[in-house]
Amino acid sequence: MLRFRLGDIPVEVHLSHLLFSALLGVLMVRDLPALALDPNVWPYQQLQRPGEPGYAGTALLVVASWMFIIFLSALVHESGHALMLRLFGYRPSIQLIWLGGSTRPNSSTPLPWHKLVAITAAGPLAGLLLGLAALALRHYAVAEDSERLRYLLGWFFTANVFWTLFNLLPVPTLDGGTIVSTLATRFFGKAGFMGAQWLALVLCVALVAFGVRHAPLLGLLFGLYGFQALRLLRATSRGELKVSSSVAPEPLVRELQQAQEAMAGGRLDEARQRGLSVLDAESCTLDLASRAHHLLGWVALKNGQGRLALDHFSQVQRRPVETQALAAAFSLIGDESRALALWEMAWHETRDRTVLHEYAGSLIRADRVQNALRLPGVDAEAAFVCAERPLFIRGAYSEAAAIAESGLAHAPGSRLAYDAACAHARARHTNDAMRMLRRASELGFQDADYAASDEDLAPLHGHPDFERWLAGLPKSLSA
Repeated sequence: MLRFRLGDIPVEVHLSHLLFSALLGVLMVRDLPALALDPNVWPYQQLQRPGEPGYAGTALLVVASWMFIIFLSALVHESGHALMLRLFGYRPSIQLIWLGGSTRPNSSTPLPWHKLVAITAAGPLAGLLLGLAALALRHYAVAEDSERLRYLLGWFFTANVFWTLFNLLPVPTLDGGTIVSTLATRFFGKAGFMGAQWLALVLCVALVAFGVRHAPLLGLLFGLYGFQALRLLRATSRGELKVSSSVAPEPLVRELQQAQEAMAGGRLDEARQRGLSVLDAESCTLDLASRAHHLLGWVALKNGQGRLALDHFSQVQRRPVETQALAAAFSLIGDESRALALWEMAWHETRDRTVLHEYAGSLIRADRVQNALRLPGVDAEAAFVCAERPLFIRGAYSEAAAIAESGLAHAPGSRLAYDAACAHARARHTNDAMRMLRRASELGFQDADYAASDEDLAPLHGHPDFERWLAGLPKSLSA
């Protein structure tokens, strides 16, 4: 991940943004000769016959040019959102991901509708201005013989005009969809919001029909947009999604803030109750509901409820859900193939050590132990602890115990041995549990009071071997 600042606005460029922009550059190298109006103009003439001298160098230059076009265009678009946020007094941050990006207001309260519309419109406007500036430079400031620069500026104009018009389409997740939904909801309430989604759905069906015959990828993309509009319609009609035409009521804003504080303080039941009370309120706005679902998704994760977390995260609108949160949810439900891909992406995005060890744990669960232990800076014990914990939480005690025991060969420590004993005890493998408890003692475990009160070891209570092992441990200082 690349990090820098535009003034006081932090910017993060994710690996996926660079990969997808490079892929688009490769596609342009392949398809550009067919688009040529004048095959004698650079770079068309060099791309006519692959393998000839100059082809490889020209192809690399075209790919690099398109990576630069996409990077700068996306950055300017998101900067438009960010600068408008700064004008309203917020402290935004920018992320460039896939072929676009997102700008976070970093506000603890929802944005008022008029500010949201202005902030959303500022992105396409900034992109359009960039395209017009590129066109003006191409016509008035660049000599006719500067073929490469004229090529770059020409496609800057085309790409930004296309991206501006595309973004203003009134479909969910695009800027146009946000603007239309916000204005319709503000002036017509629930009926306006549903009307905006019907408009989006009809447009998406038409574009899918066009895409099936002429542009399959376009059809697939608008199929996803249409599915999102349909899901919003169904949730609204069933009363699962509250829509209000007014600005978020101050009491609900405070309630959501208190829920966030409760979660940060580890009071998960309180956080859950407060989050649900926000969703149940008649005056809950779409933005407040989205924030409440985001919070409740994290609460569910902390409670080990992966499927519930995914359900809440799927209802989050207009803000990204952290990749590591989705990865953790898929780990908890046992979908390891998705979890592993997401943990890898989260590690590249954050470079956080906790995420590193969760990624390593996912690799271990996928039987790629050596790959996990070769990750830079990984701690073997922490990696195996992260590997066995989701299995333990979802009740796969025998698998959790096997992973914890296998970790002892790489990181012989009392924590892994004790965790293996707990998993064996939950699985009612008494002999194996006692074997691991004795191993934990050999490796330094000495807290008798903790072991006596640990609910995971409750199946061993009253067993002579367990009572003898417990009696042989020293009491903790607190006792």
